[in-house]
Amino acid sequence: MGILEMITGSGELRNLQDVLVDELKDLFNAENQLIKALPKMEKKAASPKLKQAFKSHLEETKNQVERLKSAGKELGVSLTGKTCKAMEGLVKEGQEAMEEDSEDPSLIDALLIGAASAWSITRSQHTELRVRWLSSSARIKS
Repeated sequence: MGILEMITGSGELRNLQDVLVDELKDLFNAENQLIKALPKMEKKAASPKLKQAFKSHLEETKNQVERLKSAGKELGVSLTGKTCKAMEGLVKEGQEAMEEDSEDPSLIDALLIGAASAWSITRSQHTELRVRWLSSSARIKS
């Protein structure tokens, strides 16, 4: 299996727009995975401040999905059909944190904060790297 097949599932990227669409699909899936996970984390959290943080993050994530939908519409493509494996693994780790039990609810909150931090850090770094790579690729092409 070649690198394009590992990244895209097909290995058929023909141009920079194909790469952009593939990246948008990956981000779209990652955000949608978060939309499913965040309410569960909010429910498990003990701290009212942490519950509110998860609720706020959910609203931000929903807004990001809407922006991605707009981008897909502008490009004339559907952003469904791809699974972000990185986020899938991070969500699984978050689920493991939610399955923990403790007499001290702050310990569970700490695990939830750790999982959410990993999501945010990974997502922002992943996005930043993609944008830089796409920008540099566009400059090389022109």
